[in-house]
Amino acid sequence: MEQFRVGKEAPDFEAPVYHKGEIKSIKLSDLRGKWVLLFFYPGDFTFVCPTELVAIARKYDEFKKLNTEIVSISVDSPYVHKAWDEHELSKMVEGGIPYPMASDLSGKIGEAYTVFDEKDQVDIRGQFLIDPDGVVQAAEILSAPVGRDVEETLRLIQAFQYVRETGGAEVCPAGWHPGDPTLKPGPDLVGKVADVWKPKD
Repeated sequence: MEQFRVGKEAPDFEAPVYHKGEIKSIKLSDLRGKWVLLFFYPGDFTFVCPTELVAIARKYDEFKKLNTEIVSISVDSPYVHKAWDEHELSKMVEGGIPYPMASDLSGKIGEAYTVFDEKDQVDIRGQFLIDPDGVVQAAEILSAPVGRDVEETLRLIQAFQYVRETGGAEVCPAGWHPGDPTLKPGPDLVGKVADVWKPKD
């Protein structure tokens, strides 16, 4: 499996998942036509990880409105995912985790996305936004002690979707949120961004 690169097709994979009480399999390429957020984390029954999975679960309806599917991934088996969801996560979010929890048992998926830690034999924190054509549009990798911000993740999805809708005719400046002014790249804008972009205080 080739390693990922932003702007290139995401490495495909098939993996067992735990999802809504069932254990089945999922193939990344079967999700073409949707936006996909691959969400790697170090392990079940840990400390920062449950806060991240639950934060996404609580905003899952917002992700669905953005035509975005979530797939969380760790090296734990689907049976451990099931036990974790039933024992702990379902106490933190009603109904438990609503999206597929994939198992990267061999670490090969993590290797393809450059997040597999050979020393500790876990996938470190990494998230990858893949567009409906299967192309990686964004990547973020963090070390274990700090969790990710779900609001920022939603903002990035909205920004990349807006750019896609315009066919690249408009781009999103720093801190852009839906409704904010965008930029229109071209010769007329060269050296004049200061004239049209007014950052918020």
